[in-house]
Amino acid sequence: MSSQFHLPDVGEGLTEAEIVSWKVAPGDTIAINQVIVEIETAKSLVELPSPFAGTVEGLLVEEGMTVDVGTAIITVSATEGEEAPPPAPPETDAPDPDLKATTTLAATAQATAAAETPAAPEAPAEKPGAVLVGYGIKGHVSSRRTGRSRRTAIPAIGEAPDAKSPSQRPARIHQPIPGIPVIAKPPIRKLAKDLGVALDEVTPTGLIGDITREDVIRHADQAKVFHNIETPQWAPVREERIPVKGMRKQIAKAMVASKFTAPHVSLFVDVDATRTMEYVKRLKTSPDFVGVKVSPLLIMAKAIIWAVRRNPMVNSAWTDKEIIVRNYVNLGIAAATPRGLIVPNIKDAQDMSLRELAGALEQLTITAREGRTSPTDMSDGTITVTNIGVFGMDTGTPILNPGEVGIVALGTIKQKPWVVDGEVRARFVTTIGASFDHRVVDGDVASRFVADVASIIEEPALLLD
Repeated sequence: MSSQFHLPDVGEGLTEAEIVSWKVAPGDTIAINQVIVEIETAKSLVELPSPFAGTVEGLLVEEGMTVDVGTAIITVSATEGEEAPPPAPPETDAPDPDLKATTTLAATAQATAAAETPAAPEAPAEKPGAVLVGYGIKGHVSSRRTGRSRRTAIPAIGEAPDAKSPSQRPARIHQPIPGIPVIAKPPIRKLAKDLGVALDEVTPTGLIGDITREDVIRHADQAKVFHNIETPQWAPVREERIPVKGMRKQIAKAMVASKFTAPHVSLFVDVDATRTMEYVKRLKTSPDFVGVKVSPLLIMAKAIIWAVRRNPMVNSAWTDKEIIVRNYVNLGIAAATPRGLIVPNIKDAQDMSLRELAGALEQLTITAREGRTSPTDMSDGTITVTNIGVFGMDTGTPILNPGEVGIVALGTIKQKPWVVDGEVRARFVTTIGASFDHRVVDGDVASRFVADVASIIEEPALLLD
């Protein structure tokens, strides 16, 4: 009996997707929940599992084509009785970070549970429309990954770290041995490929001499300054045509809507960041921050949260009928990924300690670079920070993230001559830039906000108030 698999709604409210790559070919024998195709929506890359077991009869859509949700994309000669029943959503444990996401956050947990756990004794009635394996409204499924998926919360400053938590263990440095293959899990190898990192050049710090995500990202950060040294040859073709689709189409749509809807006003200020650099250096050697990445962006994030509390209008939203003042901070972090610019946000950042915020920033960065950022992580932001300093830029005029009225840009921090007490000294100096929606934020409010952020960068001790 032949069955067709229709492009499902992956839970993002989107109506179409591009077929990026097929993982199977006609004649292949496939199992239930085996990944058969990788698709790209406007928000993320998604791997789709098969709801059938059987033999692939034909691929109905070519790679590179964009099709609507509900379109038949593959025909399978299904083994009788092998269609996967749609179980109920499992408990909302976070998926293991070592698993590559096969759907959005919710679908990932459900597909994982369906793949690893027997279905409920009674299969629920089918719901109309295309759905992913693992979706349904009845039954119960438990996951045997529960123990691994529950992560220990990041303790606040002063709390004793969990001795059993891998993030708290001191890193073991293993020097690469010539001729010995590197040890790295598949997701780590994919991350290294996306970032252009040669694994045999990375120093592993894993407990068994394996390469971790942090090792790859650290190596990429150290090497990025050299990326522009080699100049490639001109492409052999005179012109290239890149279709505008997927995430690039979504980015363009959002930026045009923001720029031509919200009247932008931008401000800039040079800041002596020497004390911030000294503070970051102390935090890196503090026992309270073992296993957590600390950078000037962490102090900038905390400064923005502090300044928002003093100037709440920069954390508002404009709706034409009213201005919504949000007394919480979902702090967006502009992240450059291999697929384009995305802005995931840290929910309720105002309630986090400095250490908790550092851990959240690190996890957000890792997730974004691996392409595992979910639509939920990119929704409901209130204000954004973009760190253009990592690219060596002094400042810029950032465009507002749609739905927000403020965005702050942190420029590069480097030593410059600076007048201190009437004398010219070498100090670490940066430029803070910010853009605001002038419908909501007046010049005096914008100026006070930027001045408050600058005051923290100049003197981080103010955060102790």
